[in-house]
Amino acid sequence: MEKAQNGDAKEESKDSIGGYDSLHRLLKDNLNPHHFQEVSRLLTGLNCGKAVQTIALPESATALSVEHGFDLQAFSFSADKEILREPRVVRVGLIQNSIALPTTAHFADQKKAIFEKLKPIIEAAGSSGVNILCLQEAWMMPFAFCTREKRWCEFAEPVDGESTKFLQSFALKYNMVIISSILERDIKHGEVIWNTSVVIGNHGNIIGKHRKNHIPRVGDFNESTYYMEGNTGHPVFETAFGKIAINICYGRHHPLNWLAFGLNGADIVFNPSATVGELSEPMWPIEVSRFHNSTWFESVFVCQARNAAIANSYFVASINRVGTETFPNPFTSGDGKPAHADFGHFYGSSYVSAPDASCTPSLSRTRDGLLITDMDLNLCRQVKDRWGFRMTSRYELYADTLARYVKPEFEPQVISDPLLHRKSS
Repeated sequence: MEKAQNGDAKEESKDSIGGYDSLHRLLKDNLNPHHFQEVSRLLTGLNCGKAVQTIALPESATALSVEHGFDLQAFSFSADKEILREPRVVRVGLIQNSIALPTTAHFADQKKAIFEKLKPIIEAAGSSGVNILCLQEAWMMPFAFCTREKRWCEFAEPVDGESTKFLQSFALKYNMVIISSILERDIKHGEVIWNTSVVIGNHGNIIGKHRKNHIPRVGDFNESTYYMEGNTGHPVFETAFGKIAINICYGRHHPLNWLAFGLNGADIVFNPSATVGELSEPMWPIEVSRFHNSTWFESVFVCQARNAAIANSYFVASINRVGTETFPNPFTSGDGKPAHADFGHFYGSSYVSAPDASCTPSLSRTRDGLLITDMDLNLCRQVKDRWGFRMTSRYELYADTLARYVKPEFEPQVISDPLLHRKSS
């Protein structure tokens, strides 16, 4: 048992990192200030030559955080001053949360309880002047897709259903764009179900929607039991506060998915997710030095989004839910292991990555949270000009390779050593 800074014993839960709810806080409390500054420089990078800055929030927001017990952090990314363009600063908010009632409760009560739980967090975002707010994947329900039980389909709703209506009032009240990832039931097309993000405009209108492009079939993530790959392409939504896109959860594992949103002109790509870390899994080797207490899933979560921001010269906002959700009936993963009743721990840790390779510290691994980030969108073009990734990308070269690859008669371009298969004399 550790000692907290106030001298009290710090409780070490099984989902914490040595008794701390984030790696950043563990390092800050256990390194001297100079070493912590150097470690932070390596972990979170430098934004325009300096550490990512914290920003002050209104007392009303901090009071809500204290009263309702959610993690509240705020940071700022700057860009170099330009001669011809004014700064384009946008304030983005990310909400991560656990469910509010046991999964055995009445479905209507579960959804209503989540609404009530999120109200003060959304109010904190609105009172802080957030321009664009994004919620986690399938925020309006437990992430029940591991069970393969069809009764959870009852949580599905139309794009203009009760979850959208709940958020529209906040969008209108606070002049805020809201991204809401729901389980969609397409009433006009045979009531088919999709994993969908709805984009609500700052006037309370529905701007559009995007459906999840890539569906996992890995371990407990048996989502194709409920919905299949989306059919909306890679839309970028032009809002009052910038051009945004949504790469839903598993889509972050696919580099071409990130690329397509960038080619369509996104300034910010949001990645609403629901992902877990299994403590027995090996750590992602390339990230060991950065996340020595994280699991493979966690390391990949951070690595992929940050790489995407760098490679595509846009901001990436990554959101993950929190907590362990236990279901009434045990299920298996097809891996020969015993049946179990939960996914494992959803580790939160939401954060924002910038195109210049800097990123914010993450939210808590164990608590609901609101991450607020100011970002100057001028940084996107500045990084493009500095590194020239778009200019040097050779898209025509890869377009030709992909065009040949998708044909049944494709032959890999392999040049064999003529002596490799030569019979010895």
